[in-house]
Amino acid sequence: MNDKTEELRDIFTDVTDGEETVTESQENTRGSLDRDERSDEERLESVVQQMRERYGFDVSLSDDELIEVARGFYDGDSDADIAADLDVDEETVFEARMSLHLVGEDDADEVDLAAIRDREEDDATLADEYDVSEPQIRRYRRVAAAEDESRAANDRYRDEFDSVLADADLSERMTTDVREDGLEDATEGMETDVEF
Repeated sequence: MNDKTEELRDIFTDVTDGEETVTESQENTRGSLDRDERSDEERLESVVQQMRERYGFDVSLSDDELIEVARGFYDGDSDADIAADLDVDEETVFEARMSLHLVGEDDADEVDLAAIRDREEDDATLADEYDVSEPQIRRYRRVAAAEDESRAANDRYRDEFDSVLADADLSERMTTDVREDGLEDATEGMETDVEF
C-alpha cells in the first residue's frame, strides 16, 4: 500500500468507528413522477391570479373569463369567436391574451416586432413606413411588449398554460388514437358484409 492509500484507509477507519466495512440498508421504492395534485382548473386559476398580482391587468374580464380566453386560444379559436362566447369585443380578448402572454403566430404578420418596439417614431410615421394602419402599429407594439414580459418571466406562465391546456389536448388526442387503433386491431380480418 502506498502512503496515500494508507492515509485514506486511516480516515475511513476513523469515520466508521473502526468498522472495516460499511453497509447501508437499501430500500426498493417505486419510482414516481412528481405530479401537481391540483386539478387543471385550480392550476389555471393560480396562474391567472399570479399574473394579475404581478402585472396588474388592465382588463375588465374576471379570472374565470380570462381562463376561458386561454382555453379558447389553445382550442384554436379566433379572438372573434372567443369574444362572441364571452359577449365582449375582440379588442378586449386581444388585450386579455396579451396580458396572459398568449401570443399567436398570426399576431405579428411577419413584421420585425423588435424593430417596431424599439423605434421612437410616432405610430403615424411607422404606419407609413410599414404600410399598415396606426392601430396595427399599436397592436404590434402591444404584441412585442407581451413577448418581452413573457421572456422576462422566463416564459413560466406560458409554460404553465402549455402544460395544462396543450398537454390535455394532446392526451385527449392520444387516447382517441389508441381507442381507434385498438378497434382496428380488434376488427381486423372480420367480415363486414354479413347478411342476417
